[in-house]
Amino acid sequence: MMRRRAFLLAPIGLAASAAVARAQGFDLAHGGPVDITAKGGFTLDQTNRTATAYGDARAVRGDVTVLADKLIAHYRRKQGAGAGPASNGGGNEIYRLEAFGHVRIFTPTDTAVGDRAVYDMDQAVLVLTGHAMRITTPSAVLTARDSIEYWTDKHMAVARGNAVATATDGRQVRADVLVAYTAPSRPQTAAAGKPQTQPGALVPGALEKVEAFGNVVIRNATVVARGDRGVYLPATGQARLIGHVRITRGPNQLNGPAAEVDMHTGVARLIADPAAPVRGMLMPKSAPAPSSPAQAPPPKASKP
Repeated sequence: MMRRRAFLLAPIGLAASAAVARAQGFDLAHGGPVDITAKGGFTLDQTNRTATAYGDARAVRGDVTVLADKLIAHYRRKQGAGAGPASNGGGNEIYRLEAFGHVRIFTPTDTAVGDRAVYDMDQAVLVLTGHAMRITTPSAVLTARDSIEYWTDKHMAVARGNAVATATDGRQVRADVLVAYTAPSRPQTAAAGKPQTQPGALVPGALEKVEAFGNVVIRNATVVARGDRGVYLPATGQARLIGHVRITRGPNQLNGPAAEVDMHTGVARLIADPAAPVRGMLMPKSAPAPSSPAQAPPPKASKP
């Protein structure tokens, strides 16, 4: 079947309000009109103010694209719009977009995948649910069992239920709930020919900080750190854990109420508390196995 454009949406003016500077991330809350297309056609419900697209549905706004088996756009009359017919365009706006089945949302740098996605344009928040949810950025992959929220204006993602953030270098943070913050876009003010990012500074969209809650595990190739709560700064590799902290490196383990760990070097510093002393179990290097005693030569026979 030929691909059909959203000719039902254009007459009722399903467009953005005023164009504003687009924030970093999966931003469907700002920009120009929402362009919706589908192979299976459309259903317009003027009573409930919804437009449903079926079959390889696609919604595009700016550089954000949403693909799904079905899309439902909820629309309303703009504030200040006249009471007359909206067929002259610009009278209505989409305030909520729902995607169902094989959902994939992508920008030039990031991708979000799930069975269902809901984007609330008033709050600028995307909520993913379903099997094998994940958000992939140039610096990390975020997965979860229950849900993943991405708050566009706050540059924040919240992953719930066995949440895992894995950096491209293999360092990993796991917890019941993860709150990940990305670096916001910054104005380009550097002079021509000079770098616009200071050495060590985070580029827009890079993972800036991860806060972890419940059954926290932070690991690299050699060190595993566990605790009740934690904060991890990927750019510096610094992690701080609080509550029932256990740090394991090979056969060695350190226990304490809190700790600071450099995940680049593996160096850990336990923080003592009078009510919770620091303990450690350090295994000495294995001693070499004792060699068998040399066999004594047989006694010489005595001369007769």
